[in-house]
Amino acid sequence: MTITLFGAAGSVTGSAYYLVSRTATIMIDFGVFQGGKEAEKLNRNLPPIEIPKLDAVVLTHAHLDHTGRLPLLAKNGYRNPVYCTPATIDMTTLILHDSVKVQTIDMEHKNRRRMRKGKAPLTTLYSKVDVEQTLALLKPIPYSEPVGIAKGISIRAVEAGHILGSVSIEVTVEEDGKKKVIIFSGDVGPQGMAILKDPIPFTSADLVFMESTYGDRDHRSLKDTLTEGESIIRQALELKGKILIPAFAVGRTQQLLYYLAAAIHKGNVPHFPVFVDSPMAIEATRIYEKHPELYDEEALELLNSGELKEDLSHLQYSTTADESKALNDVEGTCMILAGAGMCNAGRILHHLRHNLWKPETSVIIVGYQAEGTLGRQLVDGAEKVTIFGEKIVVKAKIHLLGGLSAHAGQTDLLNWFNAVAGSRPRLVLSHGEDKGRKPLAEIIANRYGIKAILPGYGEVIEL
Repeated sequence: MTITLFGAAGSVTGSAYYLVSRTATIMIDFGVFQGGKEAEKLNRNLPPIEIPKLDAVVLTHAHLDHTGRLPLLAKNGYRNPVYCTPATIDMTTLILHDSVKVQTIDMEHKNRRRMRKGKAPLTTLYSKVDVEQTLALLKPIPYSEPVGIAKGISIRAVEAGHILGSVSIEVTVEEDGKKKVIIFSGDVGPQGMAILKDPIPFTSADLVFMESTYGDRDHRSLKDTLTEGESIIRQALELKGKILIPAFAVGRTQQLLYYLAAAIHKGNVPHFPVFVDSPMAIEATRIYEKHPELYDEEALELLNSGELKEDLSHLQYSTTADESKALNDVEGTCMILAGAGMCNAGRILHHLRHNLWKPETSVIIVGYQAEGTLGRQLVDGAEKVTIFGEKIVVKAKIHLLGGLSAHAGQTDLLNWFNAVAGSRPRLVLSHGEDKGRKPLAEIIANRYGIKAILPGYGEVIEL
């Protein structure tokens, strides 16, 4: 049996694991690469496999770096099931529809420029037809129960605590009269994250593929993060200006709303107008509301008591472009959560353009900001930025609020691995750059005497 990594090997995007046994072939995740021209090349160069002969695909969760290349499989002849949890079906439907929409708009802009230069037009990675064909293949699986997905192969999914519907996958392969267990962690969430249940570790395996995004460090404590956030909001309310939060639509927005409701409920901040200005975030929030069976006890208690709804009674959704524009005319303090999370696209750009130059404005950055993005410029203290070709002076208060990552930090990753370490599995650290996985590998080697494999793209692991 072999497992080949066709992504997230020395990087944090493009997750794809190709498992070949004597009786079947399956793929665990098939996400897009993100980050510049090199990523675009990797997305267009399909791995050297016979796609129509794949027996099954399994998803750990819906994020684009785990699902974004699925339509390429359908485009190239794949017609078998794509197994995932019910919530992941809902989220994947939302995310892939948005992906092809964004690609189409982006390609139209690029092709207009290419046509003016006399160059041939480019095509999107895949079409709406490819997306619909993919979504028709999604098949729900239960939590914690074994499911046969191909000859000699069964899977079992358990809570990963990363986003709604996210799971870690246990794959059991029977081959030549022997049984082997391979674990794919997917993205593991931190302990105690809002709304979701904590990750469930496994206790026995022959081989483990574990994410290592933050293998080099722990996040700031949640308590300190929330205390700082409440303080920032109180200061912003005194300034009587807008509070702008660039937020990722799936997961981060819902997390922030939950923490805001808790702060209001405790009396740490007063009621004030809050707007979610992102059609995708609004739909993702509705999907969260659809799946209370995945909530932790605290979230479920708040939901059943009605307190969550009461504490967010001032929450409003801006769906249309006109509703978004109308927020420019809102007087006094309000909070606007809008995408994109790195300020590299979306409605947040319009709000920043209208408000960055005002000293009463507060901008709260709550997620990782990649190099070259507008969000990174703001975090780095830029005095002027360019938005839609216009130079804007930065007079607003810029706050970086760490500690809200949906990925486990070093300690939580080690605790997750500790549960299975006693079975002495082979370990592969994936979904992490070397700065994250090398320190984690060193600690694991010293603590457990297990030398982790740090693979590159296309590397084959034999079992």
